[in-house]
Amino acid sequence: MIVLAIDIGGNHAKLLTSDQTERRRFESGPEFTPQQLIAGIPAATEGWHWDAVTIGIPTPIKDNRPCREPINLGKGWVDFNYEAEFGVPTKVVNDAAMQAFGSYDGGSMLFLGLGTGLGSTLIVDGTIAPLELGHLPYKKKTFEDYVGTAALVSSGKDKWRRTVFDVVDVLSAALEPDYVVLGGGNVKELPELPPNARRGSNMNAFVGGFRLWGL
Repeated sequence: MIVLAIDIGGNHAKLLTSDQTERRRFESGPEFTPQQLIAGIPAATEGWHWDAVTIGIPTPIKDNRPCREPINLGKGWVDFNYEAEFGVPTKVVNDAAMQAFGSYDGGSMLFLGLGTGLGSTLIVDGTIAPLELGHLPYKKKTFEDYVGTAALVSSGKDKWRRTVFDVVDVLSAALEPDYVVLGGGNVKELPELPPNARRGSNMNAFVGGFRLWGL
């Protein structure tokens, strides 16, 4: 079986098949719709073939479909028929859960994705529990407001880094994981990591997408 894994972020849709090594991507953005995703795939995957698809979307997922529209994308994701459009068996998962599953190395792991927003997933003994910690209250706003990309730009790197350390400390104290993995595109802005944390990789999103099919 060859699996196509698609990681939908706030700035790009990233793609890789399980028999390739170089990912491809095209732009997404705050108005990005599932119709635009489908329209962009043929050119982005020229020469590739696959038997199944995993798609990670930045929104809560239940029963293989989004529960609500993604905050950082356009509309239409909830009622979209993914399997019909792809024409092959398709798994729809939360994007942070997909990267978390690819980063998992046993025990209990808290995954925090530092990107446009804040993705979060807890995995305990191989069981994936997608979370929405980013939208919980923190200080005067939410966790996501303080560690998302907008905060990195407005607050500056030094203040943002201190806040990331505090957020990891607060969430670790609440959930008591064996270890924390920090992923997402902005983890590169952290030259040092909080205690008990290790650096993830965006490539692990594809690993997670493949693992969901037993690869």
